[in-house]
Amino acid sequence: MYPVSPQAYDRAITVFSPDGRLFQVEYAKEAVKRGSTALGMVCKDGVVLAANRLVQNDLLQLDSVRKIHIIDDGIIATSSGLAADARRLIDMARVEAQKHRITYSEPINVLELSKRIADTIQIYTQYGGIRPFGVSMLFTGINENVLSLYEVEPSGAYTGFYATSIGSSKDAVDKYLSEHYRRDLALEEAVSLSIQALSRASSEEEAKKITEQTLDIAVVSKKDRKARYLEPQEVRRYLSRGK
Repeated sequence: MYPVSPQAYDRAITVFSPDGRLFQVEYAKEAVKRGSTALGMVCKDGVVLAANRLVQNDLLQLDSVRKIHIIDDGIIATSSGLAADARRLIDMARVEAQKHRITYSEPINVLELSKRIADTIQIYTQYGGIRPFGVSMLFTGINENVLSLYEVEPSGAYTGFYATSIGSSKDAVDKYLSEHYRRDLALEEAVSLSIQALSRASSEEEAKKITEQTLDIAVVSKKDRKARYLEPQEVRRYLSRGK
């Protein structure tokens, strides 16, 4: 029997390397590390998602590159990695949320939604002729007074967090959050902390480019359990506080 060539481990999603690695899944994780940074946070009276949109062209229409998406009334999601893969998963998440609502006459919870999307992603690591999704997702929201935040990775693993980030500045943002995050933060404090984390984790030049136009922020308040985007003027107010 001929030994498997080293290139086979690299090219085939279904072949493990001798040390137990799936290189195509690892490449998918590298795609996430090249994506723009996004973070999620659970606080005492709501949840927050914040993302920095990479604006590389002054002619770009910012509404066409929205980084945060409303999945259901009380659930929002963001992503980092390949935008087209994220769009497909967002569409799937919305369909799953509606199917659950129609079947059970109640909104889906964040854990169940994250698990369903993670199951789909995991399937794409098992079969030849397909590739893994090159994207990580954050799902957060409120269901029956339970505030949840889950990260779904290209491998199909999903993990719950109180606060976490994905994307190119993940290490720096996570470090900042670990030093400043508290579970008793009010929603407004959590929004401010999110903006600070994205700004402090960026280089000096990148931080200057962070404006109310490039920041995409959405919240779900425990009071009304309705997801909403922050308007640019609201983001500008938070930015001015941090200066």
